[in-house]
Amino acid sequence: MSYVDGFLLAVPKAKLDDYKKLAQKGGAVWMEHGALAYVECIGDDVPYGEVTSFPRAVQAKDDEVVIFSWVVYASRESRDAVMAKVMADPRMDADLSTMPFDAKRMIFGGFKPFMEL
Repeated sequence: MSYVDGFLLAVPKAKLDDYKKLAQKGGAVWMEHGALAYVECIGDDVPYGEVTSFPRAVQAKDDEVVIFSWVVYASRESRDAVMAKVMADPRMDADLSTMPFDAKRMIFGGFKPFMEL
């Protein structure tokens, strides 16, 4: 069964084009190194919840949009190998202070699917 890395972050609307360029580059690198799928989504119907929500989770501000993305791999072992290659790829070298979003508010993690239809 596959393995999935998920990401949730807030991007300032004024920097959305910069983020899209970064995502294009990142997606190409992930796919080149063996990812099966790479998906980036802009929040369209993500209400601010009373207790918890996507915007609350990343402390999204009024001038930010929520980005939800995921990468699919053949297995956990494949993910670990792909991730090692991605992190070693010089195209992925970036100064976090120049990122078009606040990386400290990004949430990410690896997930083992229990069902795939």
